[in-house]
Amino acid sequence: MNAEQDKTTAGTTSGDQTIAPAKGTTTSGTAEAPSGSAGSGQGRGERVTHALVRDVELPGGAGTLALVTLDNGLDHTKPTTLGPIGMAGIRTVLEGVRSRARAGEIAAVAVTGKPYFLAAGADLMQAASLSGRDEALELGRAGHAALGLLGDMGVPTFAYVNGVALGGGLEVALNCDYRTVASDAAALALPETGLGLVPGWGGAYLVPRLVGIEKAIDVVLTRPAANKPFKAAEALKIGLVDALFEAPDFLESSIRWTASVLRGEIVVERRELDAPEVWDGVVAAARQRLDAVVGTSRPAPGRALDLMAAARTSTREDAFAAEDEALADLMMTDEMRSSVYAFGLVSGGKRPQGAPDPKLARPVTRVGIVGAGLMAAQIALLFAQRLGVPVVMRDLDAERVEKGLGFVRSTVEKLTGSGRMSSDAGAKILASVHGTTDIGDFASCDFVIEAVTEVMGLKKKVFAELEGIISPEAILATNTSALSITEMASDLAHPERVVGIHFFNPVAQMPLVEVIKAEKTSDEALATGFAVSKKLRKTAVGCLDRPGFVVNRLLVLLLGKIAEAVEGGTPVEVADRALRPLGLPMPPFQLLDLVGPAVGLHVLTSLREDLGDRIPRSPGLEKLVEEGRRLSLDPAAKGLPAPVDPSIQDAFDATPGTGLDEAGVLDSVLTALTVEIGHMLEEKVVEKPSQIDLCMILGAGWGFHLGGITPYLDRTGYSEKVLGRRLLPDGVGNVPRG
Repeated sequence: MNAEQDKTTAGTTSGDQTIAPAKGTTTSGTAEAPSGSAGSGQGRGERVTHALVRDVELPGGAGTLALVTLDNGLDHTKPTTLGPIGMAGIRTVLEGVRSRARAGEIAAVAVTGKPYFLAAGADLMQAASLSGRDEALELGRAGHAALGLLGDMGVPTFAYVNGVALGGGLEVALNCDYRTVASDAAALALPETGLGLVPGWGGAYLVPRLVGIEKAIDVVLTRPAANKPFKAAEALKIGLVDALFEAPDFLESSIRWTASVLRGEIVVERRELDAPEVWDGVVAAARQRLDAVVGTSRPAPGRALDLMAAARTSTREDAFAAEDEALADLMMTDEMRSSVYAFGLVSGGKRPQGAPDPKLARPVTRVGIVGAGLMAAQIALLFAQRLGVPVVMRDLDAERVEKGLGFVRSTVEKLTGSGRMSSDAGAKILASVHGTTDIGDFASCDFVIEAVTEVMGLKKKVFAELEGIISPEAILATNTSALSITEMASDLAHPERVVGIHFFNPVAQMPLVEVIKAEKTSDEALATGFAVSKKLRKTAVGCLDRPGFVVNRLLVLLLGKIAEAVEGGTPVEVADRALRPLGLPMPPFQLLDLVGPAVGLHVLTSLREDLGDRIPRSPGLEKLVEEGRRLSLDPAAKGLPAPVDPSIQDAFDATPGTGLDEAGVLDSVLTALTVEIGHMLEEKVVEKPSQIDLCMILGAGWGFHLGGITPYLDRTGYSEKVLGRRLLPDGVGNVPRG
């Protein structure tokens, strides 16, 4: 939207013009899908979205607008999705609208959605149920046949993005000539490459031509990898939409804007295509980055980049056909099926399995945090922000307390300064967080969580002191990452009040909380742990009190096996590259630097004491910690993986080159993880393998393409080779083998 357009729009929103339906026309895309339509036989269970049409007389004599509303007839808790039957109905309706446009009955067409949604994209569960490539190919073609009509109406087409527009939902808008967006539209995104697919209903072709190749790569590749959709204002800034209007009168404002466009009072300028050398240079840089970050772990990002690379010179017809072929290939990959499995786990994670009756949860009106270090301060800020209750942090001396409070202050100042938090909300948080050196200040707290150093004796001492101060009804929680909560509570008069609530660092960003039941934890304490996690907007997974719980038990074992390989003569560079086929968020030595080598070593040692020789010992890592050395180098550029520092090889006694190659290291790691998962399920650390997957996705950042971990172990044969059985049924997280 250029400056002149912005100015003109402001002059067309005064409200003396009426917007009324014309002719009383209403049609619906509820007809049965024609034979041969996309996904034949796949409509079972489809939540069908209908296309409802009404005529609107545009102000100022601009003519008649056919307004199409996508609506599945359900409330906002059931998002509008696009399945085969619904898409066939939409196509039928749009064909009828096009006939009217060609007959001169209407001057324009607009598409909008039910409250809060334009559309949340294709029905992923149905897409994952397709049994063959031909069905997958037909699904892509059906989407193009329907949405492509919006670019072939013979009259201007408009998308009124009134809410969430994801994937195919955003592609509905992209296929139109013009787009407006409501100020409160929560998310606009093309998340497909994060789900093992490509934007396959026009997005891979239309976005780079609309906003330029560099911004398109952000939309199609970078944002999905970070799970970061666009807000309405961001979408306007980069040119995905043409105008933004306030939510209360969004539809009326959009219709007035449409009339102004048709009358020529507003001209929406489109950018010229990037020059060939610019386009090709950006694509080449993106391909180099993909090779470094993604490698061969999943095919979707590379296929999407190929489509965008060709978008500059391809015809619309050829580009859409190429999208169809890419979709058909990717829908029949294990990575896509794992991604849909992972998506389902994350979506359903807000309803934790095995949680007690929520009514048993104790009220939490004042929170105590034992410790004022970085982790404690992060937890304090989160409780103050999400629970809205007074929070008191206590440490041994005033200097440590002030440092913790300083973290809270500086974080709030950054949030308010950037506009991500209002000044009133920031002031309320700062007023609710207090510091003290007096443990007696916890007396009025009904929930106290300790976040002190990972030393059992210290934690037991803290709990013993607290039990003599807090009320008999108060809950005691621990943020321990690996220590036995049962032992921690063993000397208390009331061990049943103790529950584990394990946060991950950084606390504000990491969505997972492990809620741990110790041997004597009561249902009331456990229910309180789940209730608190929900109020903190975290996904809680219930675990039994076993060493390392879920995430640390597996993640630290993985790091231990990498160190063990180096101890055996594998060069550190080889060991560091060995896990690249998994496509993990970062290589192992960079991860060790992130968590802190001393912390990693501590957890590794703790796990070995409890679990025995399955957990490796690493004298080399012990030496590196003793010397305080960093393990990885700076990355070549922001966002790229940080390579291991080859100089740390001297901490390990073995002769480099006498150990495993990359494939051997990977095999060693996957075998050990499979063995450990078998033990975890036997010990009932969690009830189901899917809970392990949810933990690895949300607590360790493992990609959707892996499905967590168990689908990967199933499809690579490790679960059957090591455990003698699959961990999940065939077809869950993989293309069925039968």
